[in-house]
Amino acid sequence: MERKQSTRIQTSLVNKAERKVLVWMAERMPRWITSDMLTCVGVLGAVIIAAGYVLSAGDYRWLWLASAGFVVNWFGDSLDGTLARVRNQQRPLYGFFLDHNVDGINETLMFAGLGLSPFMNMGLSMSLLAVYLLLSIYVYISAHLKGEFRLTYAKLGPTEFRLLAIIVNTLLVSIEPLRSYGRTWVLLGGEVQAGVLDYVGVVVLVVMVAMLLYSLIHDGREYAKIDPPKRGSEN
Repeated sequence: MERKQSTRIQTSLVNKAERKVLVWMAERMPRWITSDMLTCVGVLGAVIIAAGYVLSAGDYRWLWLASAGFVVNWFGDSLDGTLARVRNQQRPLYGFFLDHNVDGINETLMFAGLGLSPFMNMGLSMSLLAVYLLLSIYVYISAHLKGEFRLTYAKLGPTEFRLLAIIVNTLLVSIEPLRSYGRTWVLLGGEVQAGVLDYVGVVVLVVMVAMLLYSLIHDGREYAKIDPPKRGSEN
């Protein structure tokens, strides 16, 4: 069964440099390494991230492990598709099915691990996961209806968010007041303890929700023009 590939829209801040690096690595990758192997490496990275965050409850220095996991995840998740394209071995149906189901698993592992760490409230972490999955659903619908697969919003994509997570982890490990800071807020009648990473999470959540709402409203208007209401047939 033939399936036309959607146009990939990638306009992130580091896209040009990242693309060159990925192609360079793919061209030098041993022949025995396959795209499926790299997809598994991406999952391993997500497991390492989750483990690092969970273990940080006992010792904050495990955040270094979480940061290493982001690098491993980037390597596998970003390079699997590039390797297929460089070798001209694209499998549009299988690749789309596998890659995006695995993405959902990876993100669930990451956000669950983050919520189990002492640095972010589980409710906020699950809210971030929910909005991420909503954005993913929007992207998949757009790929089906418009033939466009948008990988970035407002110049931000998965790589930028990985870099942000590594920077925040490094700051938490290096600066003790950031780790120890906490403030109690009353939310919906209950007390919620908020640390520095919670505030970062709230900012990211607001940005993601704004991007989703803008995209829904903008594209909804376009689809309404393309597919206007039909008049009822006259007897």
